[in-house]
Amino acid sequence: MFSSKKKQPPIRTLIGEGTVIQGEVRFTEGLRIDGEVHGDVFATGEGHSILVISEKARVHGKVKAAHVIINGSVAGPVVSDGLLELQPKASIVGDVRYEVLEMHQGATIEGDMRPLKAEEKPALKLAASNGG
Repeated sequence: MFSSKKKQPPIRTLIGEGTVIQGEVRFTEGLRIDGEVHGDVFATGEGHSILVISEKARVHGKVKAAHVIINGSVAGPVVSDGLLELQPKASIVGDVRYEVLEMHQGATIEGDMRPLKAEEKPALKLAASNGG
């Protein structure tokens, strides 16, 4: 899946510890959050993106990016179009959708977890229901 290691985009934006942002945050390439965001956080544009939510960070809103690394807390749904990494101190209260998941011991999720591909799968058919 990730065997053709793509180079990570640079993290050009930092929301520092002690900073509180009210409102939606949109970014390209990379964003690291060490502070607090009250609003949705979205990667925009085409291409690979990375979002790091550090151990001290708090996000109250939707989160969406290709590669998402969480070690802080998120109160809202999380969508990762690529790799979702949940570090030991990650805490999510909300539904989680991912392409690939890496979850460390200690991470917690209160919500529904489903791979993105599961939403595209057709309904299951039982083999016994064949016309025979």
